[in-house]
Amino acid sequence: MNAPLTGIRVVEVGHMLAGPYCGLMLADMGAEVIKIEPAEGDIGRTISPHTIGPHNAYFASLNRNKKSIVLDLASADGQAALGRIAARSHALVTNLRPSAIRKLGLTYQALRAHNERLVCVALTGYGLDGPYSENPAYDYVIQAMTGIMAITGEPSAPPAKAGYSAVDNSAGLVAALGLLAKIVEGRGGQVDVAMYDVMLSQLNYLAGAALNAGETIERLPASSHPYVVPAQLFPTADGWLVLFITHDKFWKIFCAEIGRPEWIDDPRYATMAARRAHRADVVDGITRVLAGAPAAQWVARLAPLGLVAARVGTLGEALHSDIAASRGLVVTLGDGSLPLRAVASPLRFQDQAPAYALPPRLDEHRAEIMGWAAE
Repeated sequence: MNAPLTGIRVVEVGHMLAGPYCGLMLADMGAEVIKIEPAEGDIGRTISPHTIGPHNAYFASLNRNKKSIVLDLASADGQAALGRIAARSHALVTNLRPSAIRKLGLTYQALRAHNERLVCVALTGYGLDGPYSENPAYDYVIQAMTGIMAITGEPSAPPAKAGYSAVDNSAGLVAALGLLAKIVEGRGGQVDVAMYDVMLSQLNYLAGAALNAGETIERLPASSHPYVVPAQLFPTADGWLVLFITHDKFWKIFCAEIGRPEWIDDPRYATMAARRAHRADVVDGITRVLAGAPAAQWVARLAPLGLVAARVGTLGEALHSDIAASRGLVVTLGDGSLPLRAVASPLRFQDQAPAYALPPRLDEHRAEIMGWAAE
């Protein structure tokens, strides 16, 4: 398959999510991803209670299209094998702790003797160096420390995390971007990606408000946007609706459709700034209107007018939606002999259909990898 990264070989020494997700993105684009695992395997092989045949569902969701080899990187033989593999690879990505990364020789400084052009990506909590580098870092912890939890959830409720592993996935994407940037540059070197850095970066406009205006970012009811009104959850007759109106022209369309034309020229509501200043009045008025019909009915009325309105659904509904079907977003891994399904790659390239192989069995590709590594 002539995928974009065909011919690129990446070594992955990772576990659970952030590192493997980086490798997954690259593997789905055609890179040959060599997953080096300890004797017991990536912990992701056992983390889910769900198995399909010999495959753990958690591990399968992050490790399709890869190859596995078991190496004891703390041993002389393991280090020798790592050197031979690195000599024939373009990049290495790891999400171990900095002390383990150095101890196991997974830095550019340690591996450049085998391959000057090797790109080494260290994906850690707080960076390879510095006073916090060895602190424990998990998705939950980073969400807590960067303020994400403090601005998530209802004001009267405890702080809340995002409902999925936002930090791990975001860091994996940034690591893949940095890795590819260095490959394009054509020079080897060390890439340092910290989960803490990634999440502060993703708080962009909120961080800008805090830094430049001293704004205190606080939780708002119903997942409201801090500046755009209305842009939040609204209760309907049978569930929740997300309504997001950015421009004044859409506000006029909305008011006419819901039978409140008097709001169009009302000085409290007519402009974005006015609606923000009178948030409580705006929200109260809309809430009373939307409560009179089911969410699906509002979507059917508002969406054709160009308004952003959506019913809050479940993951299961999304996976079985018409959108998912039209985009081919649910795929079966391997040849179809096992009912092992996953979400497809979000990256699409014209005239290139990605393949979705089964995740590797532990040490499945030892003979193949050691064969070419010995050449």
